[in-house]
Amino acid sequence: MKTITKIILSLSILLLSSCNIVRVNSDYNNKIDFNSYKTYAFSKKGIDEVEINDIDKKRILNAIDVELSNKGLRKSIIEPDILINFFTESNKKINYYPGYDHYSSGLSIGPWYNSYYYHNYTEGVLFIDIIDYKKNELIWQGVGKGYIPSKRDEKEDKIKLFVNKILMQYPPVKN
Repeated sequence: MKTITKIILSLSILLLSSCNIVRVNSDYNNKIDFNSYKTYAFSKKGIDEVEINDIDKKRILNAIDVELSNKGLRKSIIEPDILINFFTESNKKINYYPGYDHYSSGLSIGPWYNSYYYHNYTEGVLFIDIIDYKKNELIWQGVGKGYIPSKRDEKEDKIKLFVNKILMQYPPVKN
């Protein structure tokens, strides 16, 4: 019985720790010299269309501002080099894992996994687009996926983490 308890505890820890992971990837136009871009602005039209509350929009915008300024880019309203846009998605997820039911019916030759435990959570997806202002062309896109907490402080920290991990891949390093 102790072994079963340890297995269930291990699965629970694994499940909860996997919720803190933000998975990211990016894609870009490899013919672009990203070092030539020095200024940015946000695409007001695109961001106004994002279907999340204004508080979370501001959190994302602030986090992007911080990350881009840390990369040496500066905000410019008049003819920026690049435009920044973002959009979001959310997906309801359920993780199932087997549980050992000691009192189950069936053959007594081994454990029978006939009960399941589950964990409901929301996976958020954040897309950050970088567009060449003069060409009006998408030149880079980063995507982050991960668990979205419902508590305010945790959500704010998670948004910063999403943006940080996504923009770590900008500018792309060419091989």
